[in-house]
Amino acid sequence: MDWFESLHPAIQALIATTFTWGITALGALLVCFFKEMNKKVLDTVLGFSAGVMIAASFWSLLSPALDLSNELGYIEWLLPTLGFIFGGLFVLLSDKFLEKVLQNKRSMQKASLKRSILLVSAITIHNIPEGMAIGVAFGGIASGIPGMTVIGAVMLAIGIGIQNLPEGAAVSLPLRSEGFSRWKAFLIGQASALVEPISAVIGVLLVVSIRSMLPFLLSFAAGAMIIVVARELLPESVKDNKNLSTFGVICGFVLMMVLDVALG
Repeated sequence: MDWFESLHPAIQALIATTFTWGITALGALLVCFFKEMNKKVLDTVLGFSAGVMIAASFWSLLSPALDLSNELGYIEWLLPTLGFIFGGLFVLLSDKFLEKVLQNKRSMQKASLKRSILLVSAITIHNIPEGMAIGVAFGGIASGIPGMTVIGAVMLAIGIGIQNLPEGAAVSLPLRSEGFSRWKAFLIGQASALVEPISAVIGVLLVVSIRSMLPFLLSFAAGAMIIVVARELLPESVKDNKNLSTFGVICGFVLMMVLDVALG
C-alpha cells in the first residue's frame, strides 16, 4: 500500500480504473461459457454494488464536498447541491439523447437489436461518471481534502468494479443472442468500460488544478452515481429477488462504511 500511496494520483486512478475495466472484460468473457448469468447471483451482486456506491457517494464524495465548501468560505450546501443536481442531470440527459439518436435510425428495424445497442451505449455513458468519480476521489486525496482517504478511493473502485462484472455480461450476452460471434460480443462488451480510465485521469486533473471547484466536482460525481444506482442497479435487482437485492445493499453499504470510516 505504501508503494501505491507514493504514486501520482493520476497513476493511482489509472491503475484503479484498469482494474474496473478488467472486471468488465471478465464479465464480457462469460459469453464464451454461458448463455446467461444466474439471476439470483446477479441480483445479489447488483444490490451489493448499489450499497457500496451509495455509501461511497456520501462518505467519499458528498461529505468531503460539504467540508471543503465550508473551508473555502462558500455557502456550505450551495456548490454540493448544484453539483449533485448537475451530476444526476448529466446521466438523465445522456440517456434521453441516446434514445432520441436511436429512434432516428430508421435502418434499425429489429427491436431487440435496437435494445442491445441502446444497452451498450447506455452502459458506456454511465461508465464515464463512474470513472470520473474514481479520479476525483484520488485527486481529492492529493489536494489534501479532509475525509478523503486512499482506503475510501480504493473501496469505491472495488465497488464499481464489482458492479462492472454483470455489466460486461449484460453487454456481451445480448449481442451474442443477436448473432454476433463470441469474440466480437466479448470485444464490444469489454470496450464499454474503456472510457473509465480516460474519464478517471480527466477527473484527477480537474481536481488537482481547480481546487475552488472541488465541492462541485465531488458532488457531481456523487449525483451521477446515485442516479445510476436508482435508475439501473436497484430497479433491475429487485424485479425477481427483492430479498437478495436488499441483503446485498445492506452488506455493501455496511462494508463501505466500516472500511471508509473506521479504517480510513
